[in-house]
Amino acid sequence: MTPNQIVPILAQKGQYIASESTFYRLLNKGGLMTHRSKAKAPERHRPHETVATAPNQVWSWDISYLLTLSRGAYLYLYLILDIWDRSIVGWAVHEVESGELAAELLRETCVRQGVRPGELTVHQDNGAPMVSGEFLATLLQWGKASYSRPGVSDDNPYSESLFRTLKYRPAYPERFSTIDQANQWIGAFVVWYNSEHRHSAIGFVTPIERRSGADIEILAARRRTYLSAKLAHPERWSGEIRKWDRPETVVLNPREGKKHRQRNAA
Repeated sequence: MTPNQIVPILAQKGQYIASESTFYRLLNKGGLMTHRSKAKAPERHRPHETVATAPNQVWSWDISYLLTLSRGAYLYLYLILDIWDRSIVGWAVHEVESGELAAELLRETCVRQGVRPGELTVHQDNGAPMVSGEFLATLLQWGKASYSRPGVSDDNPYSESLFRTLKYRPAYPERFSTIDQANQWIGAFVVWYNSEHRHSAIGFVTPIERRSGADIEILAARRRTYLSAKLAHPERWSGEIRKWDRPETVVLNPREGKKHRQRNAA
């Protein structure tokens, strides 16, 4: 038995020897923390590092539950994000989770965004729609899939963080009365997120400004503003002006030691 099983059984018998963590510490000290099952120990390798240097190279997508007024009934938000500029490039709300519906959204989004076949990497988790034959057949027309490890949300930080931003947005309804209401609210959120939300990880510009290249002049104008301010009042500056840099690359699942490069995902 594992300590997680031993401790409750002993407690039920009125016995306390140690906590689970103490059991594990002593097992580890004695070299007993080895895989003893007949089955092979599961291997969960970190996904390969994927680098985006321009739009339409690496997308991240996922499906999130939307609560409804009916207890136990949900709507499902399908959301595709381009990690290079953080723009929401495709979305849909449906009443079911479906690989066929996911494939349809991916196909429409690729055509609308002008994705060239074979050049796209789509990162996702291991949910049923993501591994369905319909979705994978469509994805193979445009590129390849990248998968998160089961149960490891850090492997898909961009989608996870985007859903958090969405659901913590002021005026987010805890429950939607109809699918039409959900479509209306999500549509307005997408417009705000893409065209108004200044994202810290891309230099505090909007996703649309970065996607269109308008961010280059915006960041240059900020540098000129800071330089003028320093020239006008040098006594107020102890060092160099703020750089207002433009991140040229975005990394999904960076190798060990580079985790800081994927912080502030959304």
